[in-house]
Amino acid sequence: MYAIIETGGKQYRVEEGDELDIELLGVDGEVKFDKVLMVHDGTAPKIGLPHLPKCAVHAEVIGQAKGPKVIAFKYKTCKNSRRTVGHRQKYSRVKITKIVAA
Repeated sequence: MYAIIETGGKQYRVEEGDELDIELLGVDGEVKFDKVLMVHDGTAPKIGLPHLPKCAVHAEVIGQAKGPKVIAFKYKTCKNSRRTVGHRQKYSRVKITKIVAA
């Protein structure tokens, strides 16, 4: 059984036992994702318009992680202007514990 959920403006395909990095949630412990777009239990897929009511995915927050450093370097010729900006995205690492399909 797998599901497609939406969180942080992105969509993820999840199964029970999967670990994935999603946008920083800011919570610890148990998390419930209500925006379930599709559930496939092996026989026939259930597709929501846009979300499935009474369906949820339960997950446990394992910890937090940081992504790779992205460096933006802006440079203009003949003006002696340079600017360097770095960014490192923070993620929450979650483990999917249960998929509830009504």
